[in-house]
Amino acid sequence: MSGFVHLHVHSEYSLLDGAARIGDIITRAGELGQDAIAITDHGVMYGVAEFYLAAKNAGIKPIIGCEMYVAPGDMHDRSARFREYSHLLLIAKNNTGYVNLVKLCSLGFTEGFYYKPRIDYDLLEQHSEGIICLSACLSGDIPSYLLNGQKEKAYSLAKRLKNCFGDDFYIEVMDHGLQDERRVLPLLVELARSLDIKLAATNDSHYVKKDDAEMQNVLLCIQMNRTVEEGQLIFGTDEFYIKSEDEMLELFPYAPDAVSNTVEIADKCSVDLDFSSSHLPYFDVPQPYTNTDYLEKLTRDWIKELYPDPEKVEERMMYELGVINKMGFTDYFLIVADFVNYAKKNGIMVGPGRGSAAGSIVAYALRITDIDPIKWGLLFERFLNPERVSMPDIDIDFCDENRQLVIDYVTEKYGHDKVAQIVTFGTLKAKQAVRDVARALRIELSEADRIAKMIPFELNMTLTKAMDANPKLRQEYETSDSVRRLIDIAMQVEGMPRQSSTHAAGIVISRTPISDYVPLCVNNKDGGTVAQYTMNILESMGYLKMDFLGLRTLSVLRDARELIKADTGADVDLDHLPFDDREVFDMISSGETDGVFQLESEGMRSLMTKLRPENLGDIMVGISLFRPGPMAKIPDYIAGKNDPSSVVYQHPILEKILKDTYGCMVYQEQVMEIVRDMAGYSLGRSDLVRRAMAKKKQSVMEQERRIFVYGSEDVDGAVKRGVPEKTANEIFDQMMDFAQYAFNKSHACAYAVVAYQTAYLKCHYEIEFMTALMNSFIGNSDKLLAYIAYLTRRKIKILPPDINRSQAKFSVENGSVRFGLSALKQVGDSVYDVIEERKHGDFTDFEDFINRCGKWINKG
Repeated sequence: MSGFVHLHVHSEYSLLDGAARIGDIITRAGELGQDAIAITDHGVMYGVAEFYLAAKNAGIKPIIGCEMYVAPGDMHDRSARFREYSHLLLIAKNNTGYVNLVKLCSLGFTEGFYYKPRIDYDLLEQHSEGIICLSACLSGDIPSYLLNGQKEKAYSLAKRLKNCFGDDFYIEVMDHGLQDERRVLPLLVELARSLDIKLAATNDSHYVKKDDAEMQNVLLCIQMNRTVEEGQLIFGTDEFYIKSEDEMLELFPYAPDAVSNTVEIADKCSVDLDFSSSHLPYFDVPQPYTNTDYLEKLTRDWIKELYPDPEKVEERMMYELGVINKMGFTDYFLIVADFVNYAKKNGIMVGPGRGSAAGSIVAYALRITDIDPIKWGLLFERFLNPERVSMPDIDIDFCDENRQLVIDYVTEKYGHDKVAQIVTFGTLKAKQAVRDVARALRIELSEADRIAKMIPFELNMTLTKAMDANPKLRQEYETSDSVRRLIDIAMQVEGMPRQSSTHAAGIVISRTPISDYVPLCVNNKDGGTVAQYTMNILESMGYLKMDFLGLRTLSVLRDARELIKADTGADVDLDHLPFDDREVFDMISSGETDGVFQLESEGMRSLMTKLRPENLGDIMVGISLFRPGPMAKIPDYIAGKNDPSSVVYQHPILEKILKDTYGCMVYQEQVMEIVRDMAGYSLGRSDLVRRAMAKKKQSVMEQERRIFVYGSEDVDGAVKRGVPEKTANEIFDQMMDFAQYAFNKSHACAYAVVAYQTAYLKCHYEIEFMTALMNSFIGNSDKLLAYIAYLTRRKIKILPPDINRSQAKFSVENGSVRFGLSALKQVGDSVYDVIEERKHGDFTDFEDFINRCGKWINKG
């Protein structure tokens, strides 16, 4: 091991303070020949698992730590008027220490939060096992006491910490050229020598290289809403970077042991994070069943209800059950089925499916999804691949108003300490980075706005891409020193986390208390507990991650049904609608799709008028093709639909797979079927090939091309199956080009069903549907005005508000839509005058108001 190890390192997860990306930290340690390095972010452990994996992959020892905030007294005391806290550096020595570090970090949020997540010394003593403690920077209590002349307090605390941690307590010394550091250093050395406590030299790094100081200073200004003072740094110097061993030895010639002791500390540390265990909760089943028996029983019971001839699907059912049980996901399916059916039994609208889960007959039988995978030719392996062990991903849509009720049910069932929300991070995107940096650099708002507007609106847009895409931005960068400085710094901070928040839908459920292994923080909005690790990390650690998604459309469907029943007496069964209603498809083909799920945008309207759907499959195709990339196939599909005899297949094997889409590759599942039928891959392996194609890994693809064309020990290959070599290569090229854009057929099918359901209600019960739709947009005046304009165009009578009734929303009355007062207030500022006129009896022509709404729309 090298002669020095960095033990005090802040990453990008010390939000808008640390300016060192985890990957860059690891790379720099390697460049300096350092075999180990720590992560010690302020009060949080957000980046710990990511850092651990990155370090391990690079062959560098990860040291897990956290610079804790310590309350001045009892951590529960929030009576102080000021933000009082000190710093203390804690490092996990072993797995026990990691668990205790997690506990301390979690409790700092859940019990001690006051401006910052705080612990206290009493709590620290309760969770000190397996932890190495360093006295921290100038903001630590011991240095602060010494600087303030409170020597007795400093020595007393040092003795207390030594008594708690023994030889695992070190006095931390650092020298960034600050006056207070130079004053306190001899006092710290004297304290350490007199109390027989070892020294440890650190460099409190907040950025990777010395040149990054300006960028980190800008980040601090963004955080503190300050502006950069030319020639000055908030930290006072540019020495807070990852230094070499030689640089550290030069700083402490009088205490070389302080440098070498960092290696001693690193040698003590050995934390192994667990990425192999499963933390799935157990599902209690009735006696005398085992969980596998009970899953099969439930599946069989519903299969009998769903299929007139259950024996025809017996093989598929048993195959799926075998894979589910073998991969250890039996409880997963039982858990999901339980809370989905809880929702349905309690009148909470649940979507028919989302994502690849609709490809499972077991999910269909358990009523998790409402899509028949046999009828629609959906593949189980696209959902759960027996040849690639990974957590299943069943995301569920609930009506947005009642989603929380389902989460509450899960929380009560499995325990408040075993269910948590999941953290996510808002990052500095290209435009945001430019605007934030410009504000810190005191660049005029108009100038910042001008530069930001040159960045194209596009998914995953970066400043580098923007300069390639917009020559004007490139010219500004090359000709203006101020713009160059702005963009250079913005490029440095671009992509860094700006703030933490709570994932809109993600929930983690654990077999044991989550804070036993995963640090927690708190949702500022509702006080709920939030796992500090991101969704992907939690999944890789074996935790059950679920997306409880709130879908507004489901609330609209529910409310529309209730209005229909009240107004007409009809009880519309949305789960058993006929998918052959000519009137519905004619309406969609006409482009009258205001309010129809997935089909409302101008682009989708245009596509539907050209596509003229005749069945659900056409809607599925429309949803799948209307995206960058696949859109190029739209003319081919329409031409084939209009004249199926014109479709030419490169090989007869393709006809069976692509017939329903008129020779066009539309779905990911079609790629899997081509690989299977043409070359003899298993479906599981074909999904691996599809994934590799989507990622466009050249070396992997060349290997797969050879296997696809010529075969291998366990794959026939296309040539062996009678496909000409040239044709096989051409088809492989087409699949590679298509796979990165291909859509999931299972997801398309499920969302096409929701699209059809909304279109059906709009077609046959337009007034009730539009009323429910507008009620869902109370508060969004733009949407309400648009729908009012639509109703006016359709000559649907709109009644004025009834002053005598306290009615907040729209309602249906005598075949018309009636405003409620609160609804009326949302359609624009001008309506206040209308309301006042009506109150005084001066307003009589409500139609005039509606016409004015239409004119406002036309004027934009």
